[in-house]
Amino acid sequence: MTRRLLVSGLLIVLVSVLADQAIKALVVATMGLGEAIEILPFLALYHARNTGIAFSMFSGLSDVSLSLIAGIVLVVVLYLWFKTPAERRLTHFGLAIIVGGAIGNLIDRVSLGYVVDYIYFHTPVWDFAVFNLADALISVGAVIILVDEFFLAPRDARRARRADGAASGD
Repeated sequence: MTRRLLVSGLLIVLVSVLADQAIKALVVATMGLGEAIEILPFLALYHARNTGIAFSMFSGLSDVSLSLIAGIVLVVVLYLWFKTPAERRLTHFGLAIIVGGAIGNLIDRVSLGYVVDYIYFHTPVWDFAVFNLADALISVGAVIILVDEFFLAPRDARRARRADGAASGD
């Protein structure tokens, strides 16, 4: 990883963590637990506490266990990030926002014993789990990495092979 890529990645992580924590602090300061503010017919701010991991999975585990799981996952993602070739910039961006989201939720888990959630998608017929910016960053980062890995990188490799073939006169 180049120094420039590392610095830009760390800046993305920092902005992600700061935005996540600022929004959570605002929700906690201005909304009561369980309070909802309808924004659109299908979207509300809803102050909730998640004692589990994503979508309240593993909510029966202790705070220490959940923090350890989150910490291990974070270390694995950091390892993958540093092992990713520098030319895979989109994957680096995806990994940076995943790290930022993971740190944001880990801060909540360690300091509060739960994660503050506040984004609630719903209709009269169905509702989706309440989540937060950190969760969205983790999910979007994973999608970005998958798109880069399975669509963009193979396309770029095919183009490079064609260019090499054309350059060598094949």
